[in-house]
Amino acid sequence: MKVLKAVVVSALLCSIPSLAYAQGKVKFPFAASSKTLGHSPLWAALKQGIFEQQGLEVQLILVRGTPLSVQALAAGSVYIAGPTSDGVIEATGRGLDLVIIGGVVNGLTHAVVGGKKYKSYEDLRGATIGSLSLTSGITFALRRVLKAKGLEYPRDYKLINVGGSPELFAALSAGQIAAAPLAFPINLAAEESGLNLIGWYREVLPNYQAIVLVVSRSWAEENRPLLVRFLKAMVLTNRWLYDHKEAAVDFLAKEMKLKPAYARKGWEYYTDNRLWPPDADINLEGLKTVIQIYGEQTQIKGALPSAAKYVDQSYLKEALKELGAR
Repeated sequence: MKVLKAVVVSALLCSIPSLAYAQGKVKFPFAASSKTLGHSPLWAALKQGIFEQQGLEVQLILVRGTPLSVQALAAGSVYIAGPTSDGVIEATGRGLDLVIIGGVVNGLTHAVVGGKKYKSYEDLRGATIGSLSLTSGITFALRRVLKAKGLEYPRDYKLINVGGSPELFAALSAGQIAAAPLAFPINLAAEESGLNLIGWYREVLPNYQAIVLVVSRSWAEENRPLLVRFLKAMVLTNRWLYDHKEAAVDFLAKEMKLKPAYARKGWEYYTDNRLWPPDADINLEGLKTVIQIYGEQTQIKGALPSAAKYVDQSYLKEALKELGAR
């Protein structure tokens, strides 16, 4: 089934035209791995006309999960993707010529939420915990968080692949799992329903590069001016999100289909913690953390690579220079 899904998605993506002009705007396909609060800057740039201002006809193609978005990028079906950073590390290890050029979510937004009988990390000993994927960055981070609280995998708990935050919330509410990592603001709905907030990822991992902007190195060099325009749009969008609270909250509520109160708390959480990077930059210390955790849990032998191996900041620096001092 997974293979069939990948083939279908690949076929759909391959139908996207290559670099072309439509009414003076450049078609620009982007593989988005999720449409959640964290990914809001992408949809804000589209719906607020900021991509258009840069002469780009960006097509946000929702390709669920990092593996498929990386696959689309590697196949040349899209120009850029927004996967988790560990997915880029894994793909680069397989020989794919990918590079991170900016950040989307520069930190961890998940909370560990327990069922009604589970109120502490110690309560989870011997329990079954739901996850998005057994090999995703969020699950890698979860294992590190639980290890810091004295729980080793698989000795002290089991992991089961359930799905994203909505599916995890449903399974947790039904008592099918003891706990799950829930992204903000779904954790708010969980707490309101009587489930228990056990702790935040950020309490253990304050620096973590979650979602990134990734391109093929060869494509990026061949299309530098186009990529700089895209990054200028992302910078302008993030600045808009920070500078226009009420308009941003209203946008988040409508576009992400959130309760207004959740949208407001979400905006406050993301901006207070600078999870949306105001200048679309990378949390290099956070990327170092990802590399370390990935190396530990995949048992990479030898010295770990440096963050510089996976990053090229020259495109963003050029975009910021063109935008001028804020």
